[in-house]
Amino acid sequence: MTDSTCDCGAPAGELGTCEDYYHGILAEEQSDPEMYRWHAVVVTAYLLQHPARGHGKYLDGQFRLLQFYVDQGLDALTRLTARRVARNNHRARQAFEPDPLTAYAPLPQDGPPARFAASFSTLPVRDGSFVFDGPLPYGDRIKAIAEATIAGWRAV
Repeated sequence: MTDSTCDCGAPAGELGTCEDYYHGILAEEQSDPEMYRWHAVVVTAYLLQHPARGHGKYLDGQFRLLQFYVDQGLDALTRLTARRVARNNHRARQAFEPDPLTAYAPLPQDGPPARFAASFSTLPVRDGSFVFDGPLPYGDRIKAIAEATIAGWRAV
């Protein structure tokens, strides 16, 4: 473990800062379809905990998407994402469909938080894997990061 601190305020973990964990997760997802189910949550939570790494104009939508996930679950998020992809198809009919994310709170403007209760650098890794105990416990850990991300932003 290094003595450095991540730009989200979390101490570095066994693999380094949150960025090192994030890249490790993205690499492992490529060979694990069960793990990949949480890809959108991982990316969204990471960018909200490290907003300088993303694009500011998307943070509000990402914050709402994370709230949708925590509120309605992974299956609902998967369905929402699939609907959005299908609507972007140039052959799709563009019927009006209300955006379910408008029901969720906007991103607070007084952020980012200095620290979050759970961060990527706190994720356990065994034998180089984040899903060492299966996809559902891994998903629970990612959900805890998502919840901590929302709570952190709401507290600013």
